[in-house]
Amino acid sequence: MRRLPIYFLIDVSESMVGEPIEEVQNGIRTIIQELRFDPYALETVYVSIIAFAGKARTLSELTELFKFYPPKFPIGGGTSLGIGLNHLMDSIDQNIQQTTQEIKGDWKPIVFLFTDGTPTDNPDRAIQRWNTKYRKGCNLIAISIGDNVDTKMLSSIADNVLRLKDTDANSFTAFFKWITASIKTSSVSVSETANDELKLAPIDGINLEKVDTNQSCRIDENFAVVMGKCQTTKRPYLIKYAKRIRPLDVKGLEHFNVTDFKLVGAFPVEEESYKMLSDESQTKRNINTIELLGAPTCPCCGNQFGFVVCECGNIFCVGDAEYNKCPWCGLEGTLGEGKAEGMNINRARG
Repeated sequence: MRRLPIYFLIDVSESMVGEPIEEVQNGIRTIIQELRFDPYALETVYVSIIAFAGKARTLSELTELFKFYPPKFPIGGGTSLGIGLNHLMDSIDQNIQQTTQEIKGDWKPIVFLFTDGTPTDNPDRAIQRWNTKYRKGCNLIAISIGDNVDTKMLSSIADNVLRLKDTDANSFTAFFKWITASIKTSSVSVSETANDELKLAPIDGINLEKVDTNQSCRIDENFAVVMGKCQTTKRPYLIKYAKRIRPLDVKGLEHFNVTDFKLVGAFPVEEESYKMLSDESQTKRNINTIELLGAPTCPCCGNQFGFVVCECGNIFCVGDAEYNKCPWCGLEGTLGEGKAEGMNINRARG
């Protein structure tokens, strides 16, 4: 039986932490459950999941549908699209059966690329490799999650560039139903007509739009993410802030806007999997603490203050104890007053 390979190439950078990665996790699970009730998909579809951040990793090798179990998605530092693309192409080389004179190989693979940010590496060589050797033999659908993505760059690797305009739970649910319908349509097409050209479901009525890549692209930085470490457990956690634009709260100047970042939440990360997927070089991207509104409790131990900045410049948590020890540098002491002008702290890569 000729296989219809479905690859999910998923951005798991730090900006995806929290609700977005949970929605993707739930969405993949729903896709698999729905496809298992479709006889055409059961007969043809094989699924693989590749995660990329600063590095890339295969979470699930190409597996037939009825044996596939959705993996848990990790989080990593960076958005190295070039590394992710190269990992995908290496997987295609290793796992896709090409058609020869003796054997009819697999159907043309379908790749769903999800990303919510701009690359933190230089993907040019990977893009050239993709366009030279793989693009004609694969159906790649690039999906921008939100508007912090260079869609013109995505158009250099994919004919189909789409944007998920809203990232609430209902929008994600409709989005994953659309993916399921597209896979079902494609599996029927290869089974009944031996045609593996892409057959996407209609996008009417959902918060998904086809991007006009001929228009100028404005990239908006929607989130700021910083890393902390728990003083009690020594576990790392990510603190996520969402950008907010609002009128200046000064009489007579209300027509001017001010930009800041409001707390979304703090999320523990598994240290080993985070390191495996992270580009560990420094970002040289700072943000001042004055721009960050709200401070979380520690998501690892529950300490009241999850955003305390040490003299070493790193963030950790503090509870009721009079004396505290920074889990990053080991400095011990008592809490002091913050500077009126704030402090510049290092931002995460994602």
